[in-house]
Amino acid sequence: MLVGVWTGWAELNPSDERALRTLVHDRLDDWFPELMSPAGDGHGLRLRQAAEPSPAAPIGTPKDAMDSADNTDELSTTEPLIRDQEARPRVLLIHGLDEPGIIWDDLAPVAAAAGFEVWELRYPNDQGIDRSAGFLAEQWGALPDDRPVILIGHSMGGLVAREFVTGWRQPVGKPARVAGAPVGGVIMVGTPNQGSAWARLRIWLELREHFEDAQRRRFSLFAGLRDGLGEAKIDLRPGSDFLEALNARPWPESVPRAIIGARLIEPPKRLIASLDAAAAEVGSEPLREELHAWFNDLGEGLGDGAVSVESLRLEGAPDPVIVNGAHRTMLRRLFVDDPTPPAIEPIMEQLEAWTGVQDP
Repeated sequence: MLVGVWTGWAELNPSDERALRTLVHDRLDDWFPELMSPAGDGHGLRLRQAAEPSPAAPIGTPKDAMDSADNTDELSTTEPLIRDQEARPRVLLIHGLDEPGIIWDDLAPVAAAAGFEVWELRYPNDQGIDRSAGFLAEQWGALPDDRPVILIGHSMGGLVAREFVTGWRQPVGKPARVAGAPVGGVIMVGTPNQGSAWARLRIWLELREHFEDAQRRRFSLFAGLRDGLGEAKIDLRPGSDFLEALNARPWPESVPRAIIGARLIEPPKRLIASLDAAAAEVGSEPLREELHAWFNDLGEGLGDGAVSVESLRLEGAPDPVIVNGAHRTMLRRLFVDDPTPPAIEPIMEQLEAWTGVQDP
């Protein structure tokens, strides 16, 4: 009964719920600073993959991706390019809500092969998105500052990137709150710029994160609390105070933006099978029922299964580039023999466009 009362109150009072969760989070930080510290959980900035030295790698995605692409004529060139890798911007990957870093397993090597130095941010992502952007600001000095950094955010990671740019590194009309490398561009992949109701299923996403990422975490009753107390799911709701404030904030003209999203044509059978297997492994029938109900209710407006095409859009930004796929599988294979995820090609095209590489 108490759970029902709390759920009902929280649904009607999201701002008050967030304030309460933030207050508890702050108190836990004050009372248990060592146990609540993200240090030791693999959080922070790290070099994920160095740029490959070969100057002759072709632009675009690997051959298997080109074979499966609709517009292979544009990307199938094997003409070598002369690249000054020291002049290429670095790439920083920012994952989303309750999403371990494996989401980048397919993109990182492709970007490195194209001559980009690939960095990755792992952060306590159940906390408020503003707090996650502050964590990025604390870590920003770990990046060399000899060239710009292009931020690529998946899902909520795109909102973290936007909050960091407009609130910390390059706010419009205000001095920067953090020094270091400038931001050379932001690519948002499946980012719910107008919110997503998927955030209400956060408990199941968190279970997946802890199962997939358990090896790098310290075992502790505080493990879940260190990631936050669920403030992020409130920030992600359509019309949240956070999104209203973020979307009203001006964007610096010096930082280009790109939006990439996916449209789920039909619930992929292999994805459904893998979700059933995950639910069986966790031993949760409610998880299976929730996920099947979600996919059964899919409509045209739902986009990639978590973020609608309409939610991708952002005033003043270019229209989204839409590929066929799902929220995760547009970036990462489910199985090793799957084709290259469809979002990788437009991401690489955008990186090349911003880098200004010209055919010799």
